[in-house]
Amino acid sequence: MEQTEPTGRCDFLDVLEESAHFKRPVQVELRNGERFEAQVLDVVTEAGEDYVLFPDRERLPVTQIVRCQSTLNHDPHNYDPKL
Repeated sequence: MEQTEPTGRCDFLDVLEESAHFKRPVQVELRNGERFEAQVLDVVTEAGEDYVLFPDRERLPVTQIVRCQSTLNHDPHNYDPKL
């Protein structure tokens, strides 16, 4: 599942939380053009702002992400196998 900025914050959060839950990396592109692949450790909300925690990085505001893509091979419309 690939999510880009126009899709919305909730879709980004779904992809990031899936990465943390399944312990699989996501491919991320930031507003500044930086791209990387990493596993999400956690997603937290503080004072109305969502942050993602990656290993070996400072916490990152979700608003700085313009694209994130799961590395899981699945149908994003079928969550039954994940439950």
